Order: sequence, then C-alpha cells, then structure tokens
Amino acid sequence: MDFMTTYTGEHFTPTNPNPAQLNIVDIARSLSMLCRANGHLKHFYSVAQHCVNCANEAAARGLSKRIQLACLLHDGSEAYISDITRPVKKHLPTYLEIEAHLQNVVYEYFLGSPLTNEEALAVDEIDDGILPWEFKEIMGRNTEGECKPLQSKPVFCFVAFSQMEDEFKTIFHRLIKD
Repeated sequence: MDFMTTYTGEHFTPTNPNPAQLNIVDIARSLSMLCRANGHLKHFYSVAQHCVNCANEAAARGLSKRIQLACLLHDGSEAYISDITRPVKKHLPTYLEIEAHLQNVVYEYFLGSPLTNEEALAVDEIDDGILPWEFKEIMGRNTEGECKPLQSKPVFCFVAFSQMEDEFKTIFHRLIKD
C-alpha cells in the first residue's frame, strides 16, 4: 500500500502527492496533534501552535499575507509524513527530498506558486527565530541558540489540540480571504 488515509478519508500518497487531495482540515487536525521536539518538552506544544506563532510573527513584522500564510503552512508536509528530529533528518537524503517536494506541493496548491528564494528565507528566519524561544519558555533552558527579539507575543503555554486546530483553520481562512 503506497497511500495513507487522512482524517477526512483521502487516500493520499505522500511520495506522489495529488494536490487536489490536500485539505486544510487534514493539515490543521494532524499538526494540532503532533508534538514539537518529538515530545521532549515539559508540556504538549503542537506543530500547529508553532505554525500559528510563526504566522503571527510574520504579521507583527508587517510581512505580506502570502508570507504569513507560508509561515502558517511551512510544516504542512508534516501532516502527511510527520517529522524527524534535525540531528537525524540531515542524514536522510531521500526523506529530505520527499519532504521538500511535498512541502512545495503544499505551497503551490495553497499559495498558487512556489515560494521565491526571498520568501523562503523570510519563512526560515521566522521559523529559526522562534525555536530558541520555544525551548527557553517551555523547557526553561536555551539549547537552540540566541533568543533574538520577536515582534509578536507567541503563546507557549499548553493549548488543547481542538482549540489549536480551530485557530489554525481560522487564520488560514482569514489569510486566503484577503
């Protein structure tokens, strides 16, 4: 079997994704139930919450709605293939290819085109900028580099998955409406 069955019942093939099968309900649901840092945190903190924090940071920096949406969706591939910790992921070239391809399909489907290099750098800067804050605020220690000032006020406390799923979808629909 080369497909997985999503929350909404799609038979989705992550290695050969059909963009028409991408569904924000599946992405929001899955990411709200996946814990960051492979669960090595003092409390549950979902990938969806991380993505919402990234989108809010992009908004606070005055970046375009497109960049805000890209920040919200930047881990969208993880809804279909999960994630692997950074120290291991860098040794898995096939996984990295699958992840990059699937993430580009997510961007193309929901944004209408792939990210430019400049847009990708903006998303990466926000993603990498929030990471040290996550560990400082959730774990009480900084293991991921310097905590550079943020423009937003990210929420790092526990948020129930259903609430985060709804918030993720609300932000998504607001951004695509604009």
